[in-house]
Amino acid sequence: MTVANVGKPVERIEDQRLLRGRGSYVDDQVREGMLYAAILRSSVPHGRIRGIDTAAARKMPGVHAVITAKDVADRSDGKVPTTPLRLAPMPELVPYEQPVIAQHLVRYVGEPVAVVVAESLALAEDALEAIELDIEPLDPVADWRASREDKVRLHEGHSNVAMTYTASKGDAKTVKAPYVRKEKFRVQRHSAVTMEPRGLLAAWDGATTKMTVSGAAKVPYNTRRVLAKCMDLPEECIEMLEPDVGGGFGVRGEFYPEDFLIPFAARRVNRPVKWTEDRRENLLASNHSREIDVEIEIRCDKDGKVLALLSESWVDMGAYARTSAAVVPRNVAQFLSGPYDIPNIHAQASMMMTNKTPIGTYRGPGRFEADFFRERLFDMAAKDLGIDRVEFRRKNLVRKDQMPYPLATLRPVEKSEELDSGDYNITLDRCLAEIGWKDKLALNGKLVDGVYHGLGIGCFIEGGAAGPKETAKLVLERDGGITVYVGSTNVGQGLETVLLQIAADALEVPMARLRIFHGSTPYLKEGFGSYHSRSTVMGGSAILDAARNLKAKLAAAGKTLESAQGELVEADGEFKNHHHTYAYGAAAAHVTVDPRTGYVKLLEYVTIEDVGRIVNPLLCKGQAIGGAVQGLGGTFLENMVYDEQGQFLTASLADYLMPTASDFPNIKAVTLENSPAPHNPLGVKGGGEGGIVPVGGVVANAVAAALSSLGVEPRELPLSPYKIWQLLHKKSA
Repeated sequence: MTVANVGKPVERIEDQRLLRGRGSYVDDQVREGMLYAAILRSSVPHGRIRGIDTAAARKMPGVHAVITAKDVADRSDGKVPTTPLRLAPMPELVPYEQPVIAQHLVRYVGEPVAVVVAESLALAEDALEAIELDIEPLDPVADWRASREDKVRLHEGHSNVAMTYTASKGDAKTVKAPYVRKEKFRVQRHSAVTMEPRGLLAAWDGATTKMTVSGAAKVPYNTRRVLAKCMDLPEECIEMLEPDVGGGFGVRGEFYPEDFLIPFAARRVNRPVKWTEDRRENLLASNHSREIDVEIEIRCDKDGKVLALLSESWVDMGAYARTSAAVVPRNVAQFLSGPYDIPNIHAQASMMMTNKTPIGTYRGPGRFEADFFRERLFDMAAKDLGIDRVEFRRKNLVRKDQMPYPLATLRPVEKSEELDSGDYNITLDRCLAEIGWKDKLALNGKLVDGVYHGLGIGCFIEGGAAGPKETAKLVLERDGGITVYVGSTNVGQGLETVLLQIAADALEVPMARLRIFHGSTPYLKEGFGSYHSRSTVMGGSAILDAARNLKAKLAAAGKTLESAQGELVEADGEFKNHHHTYAYGAAAAHVTVDPRTGYVKLLEYVTIEDVGRIVNPLLCKGQAIGGAVQGLGGTFLENMVYDEQGQFLTASLADYLMPTASDFPNIKAVTLENSPAPHNPLGVKGGGEGGIVPVGGVVANAVAAALSSLGVEPRELPLSPYKIWQLLHKKSA
């Protein structure tokens, strides 16, 4: 009998390859006869294309093709394909889908206008300079307030308010309460900036009608489906290959214009074509996220029980509704209540179109923002009512005996959700103990050696396990090894290690006997990828099913895994699921604030999360710490800024600030497994996003506590020194 692997802190098997420089990323790959693509992007935020003169570029040595919207339309019955919504598609959002290349109008700085294919990247970039682009500027819609005015419409015949979601429960608008407070909060535009930028290598074989695309991530099967439709090819004619991926975080791996343009270019020149975005393109053209303003109101009884929560949010969507765009406004409405028992809720979130880069999902989409809004408001309400802020939260947390607990219902899709299991007070108590809350309270708000100390607290939930299903296949090879194939993808989260731990236990064999292949479309007939913290729940459960089926096949033949060595035996598996998992937890922070400069120093940050059953505590802790660091970057530093004309001002890492390894050294993460998930055989819950969700609210609460004697209440992120300094001087003026 083998030793159980699930529950053990097994080191990542991926690291043996990656840390030795033996990874194979898309830009490492070379094909015979390979050409290089560069993309001409609009420098105008809103304008009408009057002409594109590509004659000089086409004549340049080494240039094989210059592709514009006309070339695309000529191969697509006169129409330029658009990038359809993958998540939460609605017919009302179709008019806002992004064309794969600008045809008549440009709507944001960075929108693709032309593609050059040449013998080298340098030659392709030189040819971009030779293209004469004539764009008539139009009035820009620079922010959501201008969008709401609807004077300039980005999409002819359609309102700038693409959609308004409403999440409701009870009858919040009619609730009368002795205590009411309204506030306005804001989270700035920022996003994931992955270590590896996006890239693609596409090769077309006209003889076999086969398109091979390397560089797939996150949802390769969906990308294949969309590309096949755009290129008028059967799906089986396209292979999406998943190489090593240097980070995803929800941004990487959606269907972007380039996912069509590079394969289109490869078919056009009948040569392999590689494209790798540089950092400026990455900041300009990859999905942005987070930019939301809210007006929020809380109604409580005099003892601090929340009776109703109401909000109206405006989500700056950018110029188009991209593949996962609807998730952010939906989540900020439906999950506004977080882990709290609030009987009456009315939360609206409107999708506001502007002349900016389109938004999409980024780790904890909508939840990071909702937690900042709610947890700040909770601290304010507790202070007004004279109630300890910890006890205020404890009084309102969903109780264990209330599970499963219904959240607000989302409309227009009539989507209901319920928290699945958990004892939320356990994680709150553990968090307070780990940070030494009682001992540190004496420092709260005190000026010591020229800086003010402050503590912040917050509670959160993390959704996971998006359906509809995942697939797997196990093959007992003739050499006695077992090959695991799974439709989930590896975007840096340690997928290979975790799934092999599960497979090894299910098959009762050593991990060393297993090898795994994932994501790429040749492996399985269908797969669903990695997003919404789903890969362990869905992929792991599919592997369990495949293992049962493999054992059943062998048993029917009167054999075991050992006796069947030398034979080839296959078994498929799948896991269907329409129940989301909800991990939960609490986080706390201890900060100091220098009133002379506004600089906030993080002394300690603690996050506690119950993720159901833990497959690998080492990787689970790593996910929590990594998420916390990303959240701290968004809380203190990262800010994608546009001016009033819609020009992007932070298109380099000199302007877009990110945390370094030494910025936040004192982070502690504890993962618990007290409440297994009831709707999957592993009992696991998603653990990839909880680390980031509470950070903004917790740290802002700590800053407010530090400056409580000065009456400073942060209402927007990031908490940069300049903004804190402004708040301090505004109060003292």
